[in-house]
Amino acid sequence: MKKTSKKTTKKLSADEIADMADKGQNISKFFSNSGTMKSPIQRVNVDFTETMLDELDSIANELNISRQAVIKTYLRQALDQHYIAKSKVG
Repeated sequence: MKKTSKKTTKKLSADEIADMADKGQNISKFFSNSGTMKSPIQRVNVDFTETMLDELDSIANELNISRQAVIKTYLRQALDQHYIAKSKVG
């Protein structure tokens, strides 16, 4: 059986692609333009009472997810409800 050679291309890291861009090289082949841009994440500090943390931890354990995931999910729901209520008033 005849062997055909397959051209293997090394996958480049994001840093390597960034270095190529810094050098002015064309890096468009690394992008499909099919994704969406995401806003950068900004870290914030929030103070919670010990009771509230216990409640969040309990929910996180029930759902088998992190405390942070619970906070983000509940905050998203609250924001959505706020906007729904606001649109009904106006």
